[in-house]
Amino acid sequence: MLVDFHTHIFPDKIARKTIDFLAEKASIGAFSDGTASGLLTEMARAGADVSVTLPVLTNPAQFDSVNRFASEINTRFANEAPRLISFAGIHPACEEIEKKMAWIRENGFLGVKIHPDYQGTFITDEGYLKILHCAKEYDLIVVTHAGVDAGYRDMPVRCPPKLALQVIRQVNHGKFVLAHLGGSEMSEQVLDLLAGEDVYLDTAYVLRYTSGETFRAIVQKHGADRILFASDSPWSGIREDVALLHSFELDKTTEDKILFGNARRLLGI
Repeated sequence: MLVDFHTHIFPDKIARKTIDFLAEKASIGAFSDGTASGLLTEMARAGADVSVTLPVLTNPAQFDSVNRFASEINTRFANEAPRLISFAGIHPACEEIEKKMAWIRENGFLGVKIHPDYQGTFITDEGYLKILHCAKEYDLIVVTHAGVDAGYRDMPVRCPPKLALQVIRQVNHGKFVLAHLGGSEMSEQVLDLLAGEDVYLDTAYVLRYTSGETFRAIVQKHGADRILFASDSPWSGIREDVALLHSFELDKTTEDKILFGNARRLLGI
């Protein structure tokens, strides 16, 4: 089995424009067209069974439209194989965060995605703390971008390991996921500050830039039970990232936990 815990899709009518804009901003290429059908093609190529799709609100006014699309994805794929599971999106500047988080839970979402760089706010912001406290109360997963974002290299890193550690210890939510192995381009700080903390790390996008030695060190210190395979599709190839993980020569038990076991437990599937 294979579960990709971190992917992105967009409505067909805006997917190409969105992918082109983001690719140019970050100076990276895309492995698919950013649509649901494009992701399914990537999943078939890799033999993936489930992909979690993570929408991002770049402003609070997008809450209704973004989550309407996310809900449509969940309804469409609820009984399909392969399956897409969409999280909801929320912004730290949303009004009535508590009510919005309750709505997210009541509408069957398993989690939410936040992105401090896209949302222009540090992870220690009061809005993010409210989101995390509500997620803890409602048993929702929270996935955040962590570390450097290629499209915002001229800006301060909004979720570096040091600030993430403050939030982990302040909120103590066991279903908090730091994307990009805890901090894109910050693996030394992840090893020093985050490895071993009560938080999940996903592998989105970073496997191509991470040595086997560094990856094994993080897994050993952090524990294989809290590492989630993720590609960041369309920004990385699912099949290619699986091959990279295999090249790190982990034992089968550890690989199985990372590739699907931990995700199934966290998602309850």
